[in-house]
Amino acid sequence: MSDFIQYAFDEGIVTLTLNAPEQHNALSEQAHFDAFAAVCARINRDPSVSVVILTGAGKSFCAGGNVKDMKARTGLFAGSPYELRDGYRHGIQQIPLAVYHLEVPTIAAVNGAAIGAGCDLALMCDIRIASQQARFAESFVRLGIVPGDGGAWLLPRALNNLSRAYELSFTGETVSAQQALEYGLVSRVVEPQDLLATAQDLARRIAANPGHALRLTKKLLREGQHTRLEPLLELSAAYQALSHHTEAHQAIVQAL
Repeated sequence: MSDFIQYAFDEGIVTLTLNAPEQHNALSEQAHFDAFAAVCARINRDPSVSVVILTGAGKSFCAGGNVKDMKARTGLFAGSPYELRDGYRHGIQQIPLAVYHLEVPTIAAVNGAAIGAGCDLALMCDIRIASQQARFAESFVRLGIVPGDGGAWLLPRALNNLSRAYELSFTGETVSAQQALEYGLVSRVVEPQDLLATAQDLARRIAANPGHALRLTKKLLREGQHTRLEPLLELSAAYQALSHHTEAHQAIVQAL
């Protein structure tokens, strides 16, 4: 596994830790993007995984892109407009496709700054828990750029409040953990020392349920964001038929 993403497994729960604290866990290299794609594919292939916790090492959750490289037009930001476009498509855009489409429930344990692409990374997760030290910013406009990693799609859905999503996107301003709670960006705020324990407790409560039911329920919730009721009901019937024939379901109902 990549040095940038630490992988820990315990009783159905995978904890992924971004491990570049000196760089505030910035997403700055092609290797970082490839690592996300690889680890998410690994999780989707592993039926023993029920829940994922994503957090950051050090004081930051994720500081987004590398502004020094932007300034120098080097690394990921070198080349013609066409080369930059392809760089985004085959680079950082791997992350929203990989993380958002993880088949298991995901919890972002936001321990510190989640800025730009780091904010969007938290938004890719299903549930967000914030330390009191966390702060969030959809800050792309302040650099004269746009959300290149799906933030314009993720933020309105996470907030379910277009006015607030526009406000955060158009100002690029940083909000505190408490403001994020008030806006609905996170579901709870806890003391810094309690963050991982709170995320782990929630993960254990989720992982107590059969893995197939968790994955199929998440799929239905994802489909429900963009489909009509009739096709969702049809898909629900198919998934329910599969679920009724699992050993886990039979064992549960026989024990009642």
